[in-house]
Amino acid sequence: MLINRYQNNPILTKDDVPYPVATVHNAGVVKFNDRYIMIFRSHTLNGRSILGKAESDNGYDFKVDKEPFMIPAAEGIFKEYEEYGVEDPRIIYLGGEYLITYSAYSRHGVRVGLAKTKDFKSVERFSLITEADYRNVVIFPEKFNGLYARLDRPHSEISPWSIWISYSPDLKYWGESKLIMKPVKYHWDEMKIGPGAPPVKTARGWLSIYHGVFPTMDGCVYRLGVALHDLEDPSRIIAVGDEWVLQPEEVYEITGYVHNVVFTCGAVPEEDGTIKIYWGGADKVMCVGTANIEKLVDHCLENSRSAL
Repeated sequence: MLINRYQNNPILTKDDVPYPVATVHNAGVVKFNDRYIMIFRSHTLNGRSILGKAESDNGYDFKVDKEPFMIPAAEGIFKEYEEYGVEDPRIIYLGGEYLITYSAYSRHGVRVGLAKTKDFKSVERFSLITEADYRNVVIFPEKFNGLYARLDRPHSEISPWSIWISYSPDLKYWGESKLIMKPVKYHWDEMKIGPGAPPVKTARGWLSIYHGVFPTMDGCVYRLGVALHDLEDPSRIIAVGDEWVLQPEEVYEITGYVHNVVFTCGAVPEEDGTIKIYWGGADKVMCVGTANIEKLVDHCLENSRSAL
């Protein structure tokens, strides 16, 4: 078993939130001042999504703030494009600030917004960095040849639900886009794939945890897999683990708001060579597990499938 579930999962549920919500899931997590900060998605009781914040000393026991962290904007361009909710945040630290990418839903489809914070007390919306329909944007926590790099997942009928890479000089204008990874037919991720947690730098490459979806007669199953990107050129994928590393098995992952889902937006590497991986279970609760980073890299390299 590559990922060991925390014995007291789920670590956060709607009952831990001091305002009315139906779910707690799909959270970005990062360390800030030696504390774990979790920005999680919740459905409100009208079905739309907001983002809440919770903090922890140990990465397992979280306390939720009394008020939401981000709700749909009330004015300007963000109001129009966040009308139906804000969802699925990813967080990185780069250039002295924390960057938060999130899905912005509206009658125009789903775009990705970028917000910034230095203290997790105030947050500034910076830009809408995609058109519709895009989701699952994760930014690398390092620049490459002076450029920011991101992974994303546009919807395309020609190349369905595949992972692309793009670059930017300023976080606002993105280009040099390239398709780098596709689903594999008759495989556990054959329907669609998408970036999960922000990539983690290792000696052998950038480790990326992604989600893959498989269609069944009883609906879709969401699992997690891992891929390894070149350290200097992240558009080059060195290896993709052929087998999943986590699938829905526990009751809180099999039954919920959406059945049979494990979905990650956040992972925190630790100094001892392990990584805490956070995932939403059945789109209803938050869970965590630990893994050895080098073993995840080995998993990619020892039994790899083609990225394309």
